[in-house]
Amino acid sequence: MPAHFDLIVIGGGSGGLACAQRAADHGARVALLEPRPLGGTCVNAGCVPKKVMYYAASLAEGLRDAAGYGFDVSVNGHDWSALRQARDAYIRRLNGIYAGNLERRKVVHLREAGRFAGPDTVVAGGEVLTAPHIVVATGGRPMVPDLPGAGLGITSDGFFGLERRPDSVAIVGSGYVAVELAGVLAALGTRVTLAIRHDRVLRSFEPMLSAALMHEMRQDGLELVDHAVPAGVRESGRHLELSTADGRTLGPFDCLMWAVGRGPAVEDLGLDRAGVACYDDGYVITDEFQRTNVEGIHAIGDVTGREALTPVAIAAGRRLADRVFGGMAGRRLDYSLIPTVIFSHPPIGTVGLTEPEARDLHGDAVKCYTAGFTPMYHALTAHKRRAEMKLVTVGPEERIVGLHVIGAGADEMLQGFAVALKMGATKRDFDDTVAIHPTSAEEFVTMR
Repeated sequence: MPAHFDLIVIGGGSGGLACAQRAADHGARVALLEPRPLGGTCVNAGCVPKKVMYYAASLAEGLRDAAGYGFDVSVNGHDWSALRQARDAYIRRLNGIYAGNLERRKVVHLREAGRFAGPDTVVAGGEVLTAPHIVVATGGRPMVPDLPGAGLGITSDGFFGLERRPDSVAIVGSGYVAVELAGVLAALGTRVTLAIRHDRVLRSFEPMLSAALMHEMRQDGLELVDHAVPAGVRESGRHLELSTADGRTLGPFDCLMWAVGRGPAVEDLGLDRAGVACYDDGYVITDEFQRTNVEGIHAIGDVTGREALTPVAIAAGRRLADRVFGGMAGRRLDYSLIPTVIFSHPPIGTVGLTEPEARDLHGDAVKCYTAGFTPMYHALTAHKRRAEMKLVTVGPEERIVGLHVIGAGADEMLQGFAVALKMGATKRDFDDTVAIHPTSAEEFVTMR
């Protein structure tokens, strides 16, 4: 006999865990299927271990700056292996905490991959499960291009498996994964070459942020190679070389990393057996309520191709559970004005429309305010980093529709400003807010 549940969640990443736990809190009988360590990409090979590495890189930069504040610091090296072991132990503790959370809520955790056998039936290992509601939350995985020798490189998953820091690395890509890992490796002493397909990094972000980050990366000694369309990878002794479509050869490198995007993890789900529709690139099609075209089947998180961010998956999963099991009719995630941070060096915070996006929508009704300065932290340091900020406003009331910042503290200051934009703040609201001095954040409320 099949085991029957109120909800089956396929995938134990951030979104799946959030949905399963919230549904259980509402009294639903829930099964969660995940054969790998709980937490998904974010916890095991993404946000969390990446932030640990970011902190390590930031400490390296702080040691560099310490002399300006009178410290006589001697750095005798860095133990990559010790950092990796401590980081991985922390991740294992998190895996255990997630398992404990499921157990306390009486969520049945099957350490098996789930596969549809029909619109209300899932097979997991040797078990058959049924439920009126099924959530697909299998996330995504890094892509490797179909090129000669591409398998010689690693992806972001492989980065977290590195047993030693490479002396030199080529990172192919220009998105947030590429710039974040490039910054970490460079700060810890690796010679980094970033191979960019077009002319700038972070092409979907505010151009000001892209330009400022490229300037800082070059100041830090990274080599940025633009219009470098990869054509193949080959071995050269113990090293690797990257060839480009225009005939250039880059390298040699100790390591090559692909950071060319992510794709949905749907290959083994049997979505066709349930009749679930997907886009041509494999992402599951959902409506504003995370519903697929099949009654009772939902999808959340990266597998939908919508705002591939951990807090987005969590929010979508919780709202889905609230609506289906908590009696909150109409409960759904609003995908507008979602803030995001890039843990580059320096970090970036952004929410809302870029200036080009705003002008495409609102034309001459757009007015922008900018500020650029060297944060006070660098008043005494030999190495200087600038901060850049922009407010994008619309209409005579100057409603703020975009807020963008690169510089120290950008990651922490963005959350509060995102709340303000969500509430419909105007430039006058910012002007009427008393500044906190001396901070970088005060520049947002003193712009002219």
